[in-house]
Amino acid sequence: MSHSTEHTNPKLIVVVAFDRGDDGELFPAFGPADQQSEDRAIRTARGLASKHVGVIAWSRDADPNLGDYGPPTTLFVSGDVPDME
Repeated sequence: MSHSTEHTNPKLIVVVAFDRGDDGELFPAFGPADQQSEDRAIRTARGLASKHVGVIAWSRDADPNLGDYGPPTTLFVSGDVPDME
């Protein structure tokens, strides 16, 4: 018998695609867009990868009661993306 907890924290799952401006700086060309699942985020990011300079999909645990977020976990990255802070 498995015991699953009903108090699992939700995940914030996001995809952002970047292009370069005339000044050479990266800017978000798509998103950040919330995704329903990590699989969907990866599929979305792969689809955007050929259309933009860079794309990243990442997730992080969220604790809405504390307004706290865990460290980001990269799900997919392609091309040039800014450092995650």
